[in-house]
Amino acid sequence: MSAAGRPDRPRILVVGPSWVGDMVMAQSLFVALGGGERCDIDVLAPGWSLPILERMPQVRRGIAMPLGHGDFGLAVRWRLGRELAAEGYAQAIVLPGSLKSALAPFFARIPRRTGFRGEMRYGLLNDLRILDKAALPMTVQRFVALARPAGAPLPEPFPLPQLVADAANQERLRAELGLPLHQPAVAFMPGAEYGPAKQWPLPHFADLARQLVARGQQVWVLGSAKDRPAGDEIAAGNPGVHNLAGNTRLGEAVDLLGMASAAVTNDSGLMHVAAALGVPLVAIFGSSSPEHTPPLAERVAIRTLRLECSPCFERTCPLGHTRCLTDITPESVLTALDSVVAGGAKPVFLRRAVG
Repeated sequence: MSAAGRPDRPRILVVGPSWVGDMVMAQSLFVALGGGERCDIDVLAPGWSLPILERMPQVRRGIAMPLGHGDFGLAVRWRLGRELAAEGYAQAIVLPGSLKSALAPFFARIPRRTGFRGEMRYGLLNDLRILDKAALPMTVQRFVALARPAGAPLPEPFPLPQLVADAANQERLRAELGLPLHQPAVAFMPGAEYGPAKQWPLPHFADLARQLVARGQQVWVLGSAKDRPAGDEIAAGNPGVHNLAGNTRLGEAVDLLGMASAAVTNDSGLMHVAAALGVPLVAIFGSSSPEHTPPLAERVAIRTLRLECSPCFERTCPLGHTRCLTDITPESVLTALDSVVAGGAKPVFLRRAVG
C-alpha cells in the first residue's frame, strides 16, 4: 500500500465491506479502477481489515472506521465526513448497502457518490445504481460493476484479487512459531463465522489431517480464537498438526497462508484470502453457494453435493442432518486436493456448474 499519491491522479474513496471475504473481493474493484496507476484509492473500512488492505498494491491507504459494525453514530460520521472533505476526493464508491455507510461521503461533499440503491439512499448517492441480481449474481461482479458506467459490461478478462504477502513477516513467523522448514504445509481453515451449516465436520478434518501427515506433510490450522477448540480437536493425537488458531493476527494469518503449499477450507473469509494468494485450495460448500461467492483463483477445486435442500443459506441445518457437509468424505477431499495441486482444476468463476 503506497504511502502517498500523486497530484495528477484523481482520488477515490471506497467505503469498504465488513467481512473478510468481501474485503478481499473488493480488490477486483480496485484493479478495475486502476488503483495506483490511473487513480489513488483510499479505503474507509473496519480497523481489523487494514492488514488486508496493506497487502493490496492498488490501495494508497486504509482509513479505520471509528464506529463498530451496526453503530449509527451520526455525529461521528458527520465529523469524519468533514475531515475527509480536506482530501479532495473526486468520487466515493460505497460497497455496503446500508444508509449509514453512505453518510460520510455525503458529509464530505464528494462530488460523485456511487453505489447501489440499498436502503433507499436517494440524495446520499448521486450516481445511484439499481442492482439486477440476475445479471450480477456474484458479489465480486457487483463490486466491479461500480467501477464502470451504469449498464456497461464488465471488463474482460475479469480482474482477480491478488494479495501480496509480507516476506519478512513470513520468515519471522516461521521462526517464532517453530514451523518445520522441510515439510510442505497444508493449511486448514475449519471455521466459518456465519454458522455450523457452513462448517465441514471436525472428525472429517482430523481424518484428512492424519492422511496428509502420514504422507509426510504438515498441517497448519488457521483461524481466530473462536476456532482454537476446533484446532485442538483436529490436532489431538497428531503431532504433525500445528494449531495456530487464535495465535496469529489477521495479517499474520495472511502471510502464513502465503507459505502454504495448499489449503482446505470452508466457505469463509480465509478461503478468499488463500485464493487471492494463489494457494491451491479445496473449498467445501454446504449451506452456501459457490455461484454467489466462489474463491476467485485459477487453482481451485469445489466440493459441494448439490442436494435438493441446498443451498439453504441458513446458519444451522433446518432439517437437522447437515448431509450437505457430512456426506462429503475426507477421501473425496484428498482426491480433489491432489488434483488441484497437480494443476487439474479450472477457474471456478468462469463456469456456472461446479461439480
